[in-house]
Formats: sequence, C-alpha cells, structure tokens
Amino acid sequence: MLAVTILGSNSAIPAFNRHPTAQVVQNAEQSFLVDCGEGTQMQMNNYKIRSSKINHIFISHLHGDHYFGLIGLLTSIGLAGRKHDLHLYAPEILKDIIELQLRVASAHLPYELHFYSLKNEGILLEDKKIIVECFKVKHRIECWGFLFREKKYLRKIEIEEVKKYNIPIAFYERLHKGDDFVDENNTIIKNESLTSAVAPPKTYAYCADTLYDEELIEKIKNVDLLYHEATYLHALQQKAASRFHCTSIEAATIAKKAGVKKLLLGHFSSMYETLDAFKTEACSIFENTEVAEEGSCYWI
Repeated sequence: MLAVTILGSNSAIPAFNRHPTAQVVQNAEQSFLVDCGEGTQMQMNNYKIRSSKINHIFISHLHGDHYFGLIGLLTSIGLAGRKHDLHLYAPEILKDIIELQLRVASAHLPYELHFYSLKNEGILLEDKKIIVECFKVKHRIECWGFLFREKKYLRKIEIEEVKKYNIPIAFYERLHKGDDFVDENNTIIKNESLTSAVAPPKTYAYCADTLYDEELIEKIKNVDLLYHEATYLHALQQKAASRFHCTSIEAATIAKKAGVKKLLLGHFSSMYETLDAFKTEACSIFENTEVAEEGSCYWI
C-alpha cells in the first residue's frame, strides 16, 4: 500500500488557497516528506500529518517554493520534543544553508539530522518494505525526481494445501519466496499449488520541476502513479519552455509514452484561479489524469 497526500500544489506564489509544493508519501509503517515549500508545517497540522512518523525528507531542488518551509519544520519538531533521528536527502549546498540558519539563530536541534547529498542517480533508501531512488530532471538548476517502489511481496501460504503434503514449517520461508517442494519420494509439488499470489508491489514517481523531457520515460515506465508538474496550460508552451517547466499536454504526453497507470498534475502557476482546464487538456492525451488537490489522499 502506498498513498500520497498533497500539502501544496502551487508553484512559487501561494494563491487561491493553494500553497507551494509539498507532499507526504505513506506506506503502512512510515511517512516520507517530499519537498517542503512555505507553509508545509501548517498544512501538516491542517491535514493531521504526524511529524513523528516522518523519518525521511526528500528535497528535489533549491528553488524556494520547494524548501523555504524546511528550516521552520526542522526547528518546530525539535521544540515539540522530537528525539529520534531524521534523514534528509537534498542537493549538497542545502547542508551549508541549514547550518548557517541554525548558527545565526544560536539554535540547536535536539535530534540527529543525517544529511545525504544527491549526486548520482540510484538508490537512496532501502528497508524491508520500500526502495526510494532518485533520478535527474531538467530544470534551470540541479533538480531531482524520486521513485518509490514497494518491495515484492512474498507469496501467501495456503495452510490446508500445505498440510496435505506434511510440509515442515522450516520450509515455509522458501514457499513464501516461490520455491517448489520436493518430498521424500522426489516428487515435485509446484509452489503454485501450495501458495497464492498477492497484490503486486506499488510504485510512485515524483517528477519535480522540469522541461518536457523524453529521457524521463525509461525512469518512470509503468509506474502506478506519476506526479508531474504542469505549471502552464499548453497555450503558454513557449513560456513554459523558457522557464524550464511543462504544460498539461506535455505532462500527459510523458505519462502516455511511459505507460503509467495514472497521472497527477501539480505545480500550477498562480496566474490560474481555477484548474479545470488543466484536466481537460491532459485528458485529451491521457485519460486517467487528475489535478492534485490539497488535502486529498491518492491511494495507489
């Protein structure tokens, strides 16, 4: 199970009750904060997101609408009594920025903040349940996307079937992994007759600010949910390109070519009061498209 809660769906300027970029990705065990624009901690309070569940924060790039809320969040959770470690993944220079902010305020974090510089594409985090990877996107400054992949689920043992063949408990772990069982007469009992498949693992890709870039297609291919920026409607395609952003049509085109299951549009310019046209344009290319709504939770 993966779920994505949108805390901020706008670009640089808060407008029309929309906030700069931030979202929380959750599995059954923990939460991951992706970007931290201005007002993120207030949005977390509004939508009942528990900071104590967040042990990993991912910052895509150092434009203010993606990280200006971070120092406030880091200090606030310290004041709230956090003691357990926090892990931050971001462009390297952010470490110096945070240290400067803390130093000039004579502030101290009462928990350990582990900083990991984003330098190369690949795996950032892996535990028993999930793998998080980063990949480069094309923006005016160094910028990264993130891919969340649940680990492959073990097969479910059908207890009544297993009992028929007197399979020892010591072999159950191998059954979970898909191995066949060979009995004392060298008869092979196929795993499919002893276990059943479970739902396939889920995937979520977050594409931060970027030009239209078909190099992304292989990196996000076939994901269950793709979040892709769509700062402008397609009439402003030239303006979007000049600012290293995308339009709704371009985001939908990437989704279609990548074979994703669902597209979520975000990072809207404050020049738009309503967003219906974004969905209309995108759906003309890729039907299973939604507009990211703040406070909404998108289950995968």
